[in-house]
Amino acid sequence: MNETTKQATSEAIKQAADGTAAFARLFRDLWRDVQEPGFLWQILALALCLLVAWGLSRYWLRQKHARSSADHGVLRTFGTGSLKRIAFPLLSLLLVLIVRKIFRHWELGPVSLLDLAVPLLLSMALVRAAIYVVHHAFAPSSFLATSERLIATSIWIGLALYLSGLSAPLIDMLEQVSFNVGKQKLDLWTLINGLVTICVTVLVALWISGIIEARLMARETLDASIRVVLGRLVKALLSVLALLLSLSIVGIDITALSVFSGALAVGLGLGLQKIASNYVSGFIILLDRSIRLGNVVAIDPLTTGVVTQITSRYTVVRTLTGTEVIIPNEYLVSNIVRNESFTDSRVRFILSVQVAYGTDLDVAMRLMHDAALANQRVLADPPPQVLLMAFAESGINLDLNFWISDPQNGTGSIRSAINLAIWRSFRDHGIQIPFPQREVRLVGGLPAAAAAPAAAD
Repeated sequence: MNETTKQATSEAIKQAADGTAAFARLFRDLWRDVQEPGFLWQILALALCLLVAWGLSRYWLRQKHARSSADHGVLRTFGTGSLKRIAFPLLSLLLVLIVRKIFRHWELGPVSLLDLAVPLLLSMALVRAAIYVVHHAFAPSSFLATSERLIATSIWIGLALYLSGLSAPLIDMLEQVSFNVGKQKLDLWTLINGLVTICVTVLVALWISGIIEARLMARETLDASIRVVLGRLVKALLSVLALLLSLSIVGIDITALSVFSGALAVGLGLGLQKIASNYVSGFIILLDRSIRLGNVVAIDPLTTGVVTQITSRYTVVRTLTGTEVIIPNEYLVSNIVRNESFTDSRVRFILSVQVAYGTDLDVAMRLMHDAALANQRVLADPPPQVLLMAFAESGINLDLNFWISDPQNGTGSIRSAINLAIWRSFRDHGIQIPFPQREVRLVGGLPAAAAAPAAAD
C-alpha cells in the first residue's frame, strides 16, 4: 500500500469517526432535551405543524380537484395524485422550518426534535414523489413493486448515512477507487452518482412523456395514427435527452460514447435487422396512415379482423372470433394487406341462390331484395341488387348484392340472417330451391350373353 492510499484511508477513517461522533452528539442532545421541560413544547409544536399541514393539504386538494374538473387546468393534466402524495410532507416541512426559526430567534427552548424532523419529512416527500413517478412511468407489474421497495430503501439508507455523518467519508472512500475508460477518468462514486442521476432523469422523462401521450390521445380532433406516432416520438426524444443530460450533469464526456454508439450501429445492422425493420415499418405505417386503428383488415384467408393497437414494433388485430393476432410491422409493409375500411367502411357481400326452372323470376328476385332490405345492417344506399347470373344444370342462379357499413361487427351473422329470410319467403310463396338429381335409363333389351342362359332353361 503506497503512501497516498494510506493517507486517504486514514482521512476516511477520521471522517467516519467524526461523523459517528456527530451522530452520537445529535442523539445525546436529543436525550438531554427529553429530560428538560421545554421538550414538551417541541412535541406540541411538531404535532401542531403536522395537524395543520394535514388539514391544509386535504382542504387545498379538495378545492383544486373540484376546480380542475371544470376548467381542465394544470391539475387535470398532471393529476392530483402527485400533489396528494407530497403535499402533506412538504407543508409539514415548511411549517417545521418556520417553527424552528421562531424557537431559535426567540430562544423558546431546544430544537433537537425539530432538527431531526426536517430530514425525515424531506425523505418522506422524496419517497412518495419517486414512487408516484415510477407508477406513471411503467405499467403495473411485479417489477414495479420491487422497484418501489428499492427506491424507498435507498432513500432511507441515504438519510441514515446523512444523519450519522457517514456519507462524507463514504463518498471519499469511493472516490479513491478510480480507473480510466479511454481518456476519461472515472471512479466508483462517479459511476454510482451517474447511475442514480440517469435513473432519476429517465424516470422523470418517462413520466412527462406519459402525461403528454395521455393528453394527445384525448385529442379527438387529431387522427388516431398521428396521436400514436407523436406519443412514441415524444417518449423517444425525451428519453434520449434525459440520458444525455444526466451524463452531462455527472461530468462524463458524451464524446466517450462514440465507440459504444458505433458498436450499437453495427449490431443493429447485423444482428438486429428484423427488429430495426419492424420499428422503421411501424413508424411508416403510423405516418402514411395506410392502416389505422379501427380498420378492418384481411391478412390471409384465416386472419381477418379489426386493428386494435399499433405499436412501433407490431400491430394487434382482433379477429371476428375474438382471437388477438400480433403481426410484425415489417409483414404489413412488405406484403399485400386487404384493408376493407381504408377510405370507406362500406363492404359489399354476394349471396348466391338457385331456383327451379318453373319459378316466376320476378317474384323470386323481389323476395330476395325485400329480405335484404329488412335487415337493419344492410344499407339502403347503394340499394340491394338481384342479378340473374346463369342457367345452370339444376336451376337458375341468382345473386343478391348488398352493402353494410360495419364489417367489424362480423359478417357470418348477417349472411345467416338474410339466407334464412330468403328461405322463409320462398317457402311461403311456393318457390323451390332445386337440388342435384340424376336420372338413369336403360335403352333396348338384354345383352346376348345374358339372354343365352335364359333360353337354355
